[in-house]
Amino acid sequence: MACFCDRLKQLRQERGLKQREMAEHLGLALSSYQAYEYAYRYPDFQGLIAIADLFDVSIDYLVGRSDDRARH
Repeated sequence: MACFCDRLKQLRQERGLKQREMAEHLGLALSSYQAYEYAYRYPDFQGLIAIADLFDVSIDYLVGRSDDRARH
């Protein structure tokens, strides 16, 4: 299964967003967001919820525990 950083990048690219735009959506510095995509850091629980909500996917999908994007 895919890792969080791969899923995050894939979802961002599917929406046609730049890393800077994602950082702005999440209220982060660009370098903080980039650390998520490069697997140097991971978001806290509230950050995971914000990202899952933004892309309308389950947290399990986002972190690579499931290949089902649907939120149940």
